Amino acid sequence: MPGSRASVFGEVEDFEAALSVHGTAGLLIAGRGQFRARLTQVGLDRLRLAAVEEALPRIAFITVPAGMVLVSFPIDGGPSPVWAGSEIGSGEMITFGPGQRLHARTVGPCHWGAIQLPDQQLVGYGRALSGSGFLVPPAARWQPQPAAMRTLRDLHRAAIRMAEARARALTDLQAARGLEQQLLEALIECLSEEAERETAAGRRHRDILAGFEDLLAAQPFLRMPEVCAALGVSERLLGEACKKHWGMGPSSYRRLLGMQQVHRALRSGTEGTGSVSEVARRHGFASPGRFATGYQAVYGELPSTTLRRASNPGVAELNLGRRRIKFS
Repeated sequence: MPGSRASVFGEVEDFEAALSVHGTAGLLIAGRGQFRARLTQVGLDRLRLAAVEEALPRIAFITVPAGMVLVSFPIDGGPSPVWAGSEIGSGEMITFGPGQRLHARTVGPCHWGAIQLPDQQLVGYGRALSGSGFLVPPAARWQPQPAAMRTLRDLHRAAIRMAEARARALTDLQAARGLEQQLLEALIECLSEEAERETAAGRRHRDILAGFEDLLAAQPFLRMPEVCAALGVSERLLGEACKKHWGMGPSSYRRLLGMQQVHRALRSGTEGTGSVSEVARRHGFASPGRFATGYQAVYGELPSTTLRRASNPGVAELNLGRRRIKFS
């Protein structure tokens, strides 16, 4: 049964949870400001569509679901995420096969679309339409003919707009099947062009960073030489991979990730009633003063303010000059 949902998010955690169906395992905000995102999702019989608008820079760690292919492309000529270190132009698209692990980062506001579908159905249908040589590599960038890309974007946009308008067309099974058939044919045409396959170095970078994520989850406080030894790489190679895929070095990434974990803990109260310094130490920050300074630079307030607000969820404070007014 076709279905759709359009959501606006003001909290990173909620947005991250909504993207998990598309394989997002973690979302790290890399810029300062008020978080805002919009996500429209359309579920058809074989295809899952998504349209995403984001405002802040972020880094997402993604594992493509088993048996699925992920396709992504920019919408309305706007910037798209940098997928596995590759920038995608307005007339291009990128694909990743089942189980592929990668990072996708944004550097500012962006608007992008995605399609997911079963890999066996894609290959079977592609070979039926375009010949036995049809194949989708594990990771590849494509530059389809402009007319084919335009058709795919137009059909994707039509489905998204109907979902946002809650049009009856998507609840009509016959109409939904017709739209899905057109989308699938347009996608096959786009993927019938020659692909720019991922290089061995690009795949190596992805594997290194996926291993780094595994290490961060299992042993978050390893020193960098120990991290490199566990991964079997030099510090230089790790740094190159991080810079290309994350836009920052491994120490900066780990520090920002720890900061986000502290922020979430302080807001949710999951670390109990301990002090800010105790919570910070649990996440690897040994110097309370330096941590507070860095935290304020990222979140615009001291960690003690975050904790105090979480401890009094029913009270909002407004400062007017020297006067403090409380609303219960």
